[in-house]
Amino acid sequence: MAKKVVATLKTGTSKKYTKCIKMVKSEKTGAYTFQEQNLLSDEDIKAFFAQK
Repeated sequence: MAKKVVATLKTGTSKKYTKCIKMVKSEKTGAYTFQEQNLLSDEDIKAFFAQK
């Protein structure tokens, strides 16, 4: 039998996360890779995209 998954919903203090995906070129091979992070605040998002 298949298992049934029940999700619980939190009420009240919910936080909005943003999934950021950045494409980065490798210096060794020249191929592009993707970096992914789930971030909470706008400052973190700006810092994520500013770093090389």
